Amino acid sequence: MITNLLCLSNGHGEDAIAVRILQALQQQEHPPKLAALPLVGEGQAYTQLQIPIIGSVQSMPSGGFFFMKGRELIGDLRSGLVQLIWSQLKAIRNWVRFHAQSGNQVAILAVGDIVPLSFAWWSGINYAFVGTARSEYYLRDETGLLPRQSWFQQLEAYSGSVYQPWELWLMKHPRCLAVFPRDRLTAEILQTRSIRAFDLGNPMMDGFLEERGSILHSTLNAPHLLEHSTLHITLLPGSRVPEAYANWQQIMSAVDGVIAVLPSKSLVFLGAIAPTLNLDRLRPALVASGWKPITDLSFIKANATLVLSQNAYADYCLRGNLAIAMAGTATEQFVGLGKPAIAIPGKGPQFTPAFAEAQSRLLGPSLILVDNPTEVAGAMGQLLSQPERWPLIAQNGQRRLGEPGAARRIADCLMAKLS
Repeated sequence: MITNLLCLSNGHGEDAIAVRILQALQQQEHPPKLAALPLVGEGQAYTQLQIPIIGSVQSMPSGGFFFMKGRELIGDLRSGLVQLIWSQLKAIRNWVRFHAQSGNQVAILAVGDIVPLSFAWWSGINYAFVGTARSEYYLRDETGLLPRQSWFQQLEAYSGSVYQPWELWLMKHPRCLAVFPRDRLTAEILQTRSIRAFDLGNPMMDGFLEERGSILHSTLNAPHLLEHSTLHITLLPGSRVPEAYANWQQIMSAVDGVIAVLPSKSLVFLGAIAPTLNLDRLRPALVASGWKPITDLSFIKANATLVLSQNAYADYCLRGNLAIAMAGTATEQFVGLGKPAIAIPGKGPQFTPAFAEAQSRLLGPSLILVDNPTEVAGAMGQLLSQPERWPLIAQNGQRRLGEPGAARRIADCLMAKLS
C-alpha cells in the first residue's frame, strides 16, 4: 500500500484541483502521508490545507505563462527560472531518496501539463497524471475534427491526439499507472493508444457539487429569459495581476453596451473578483463610467446594479444567468454549470486572442467569442432571443466538464492503482 505521495502542480488552478484530490485522499481509510511541490507560484492552496511543501517556490513575472510571449520567458529567466527548476528537481530526488531508504511505498501525482508530468517521470518512481491543460475538444468534437483556418493549425492533429508524441510516451510509460483526462472524449482517444486513461470527471466542478444538479435542471427547462424582469450577469475578469485590471476595463465597456440595449430590464451585474486583486484599482473604472456608489461594494446606474465581492465566487456563478468572461478556469466552471458565457479577448499574458479562440473550441457552443467589448451587447441580445439554444448549452456544459464528485473517484482509483 502506498504510504507517501508527492503532488506536483504548475499553476493556481492546478493547485486548486490537486488540493481537492488530496482532501479526498485524506478521507481514505488508510491515507498516505502527503507532500507537495508547486512548480509555479507559492502554493497557497497547499499551505491552507497544511500540506508540507518540500522545495523552493517562487512567483515569476509571467505567472506561469512564459511560453506565450518571448518577453515573458526572458523576464522569468532574469528572475531565476533555471535555478528554480534545478532546485525543484533536486528536491524531488531528495524526497524520493529519503522515503525509499526508510522503506516507504512512494509515488507521485502530477497535476497540470507536460512540466509536472516530465518531473514525475524524472523522479524514477511510479506516478499518475491529472491532465488539466489539454482536451481533445481543442481539435474535435463528437462528430469529428474541427475546421481550422491554416495548414499550420491543422498540423496540431498530426499525432492523432491533442497530446504530442513525447507526452503520449510519458503517459504510456510503464511507471505511469493512471491518467485522468479532463473529459470523456480525451479519455477515449488516449485509451486507443493503450494508455491507462480513466474517465472519472473533472475536479474543477466539485466546488459546485451540491447545487449543480438543480442548476442544470432549471437551465434545461428555463423559459424565455426576456420574460423575466431581472437578468443576473456574472463578471469574470480573471485573477492574474496586472492583466485582470485591464480586463476589467474592457468588461466595463461591454457592460455599458448591455445597459444601453436592455433599457427596460432590471440588470444585476455580479463582479466575482479574485482575492488577488485590489478593489481600489477597480472602482475608478466604475466611477468614470458613471456608476454611483451606494456602498464600498455596490453601485447603481440607470436600470442596473453592480455588486463586487471577493468571497462569493461560487454564489455569483450559481446566481448568474450568463457571464461576461475574460478568465480561464472560472469561465470553464461557469460553463460547466450549464450556462453560456460571452468572452472578449485581452492582451494577456493569459487571456490573449489565441487563448480565447482555443477556449472557444474547448467549450464549444457554451462560449460566444466576440472581437471587442462593443459586440457583447449584440451577442447577448441574440442569445436571449433564442431560447432553443439554452438546453443545448446546458447539455454541452455538462458533457464537456463532467459530473461532480471527480476528486473522490480519482482518489479511490489512485489508492488502487498506485498500490
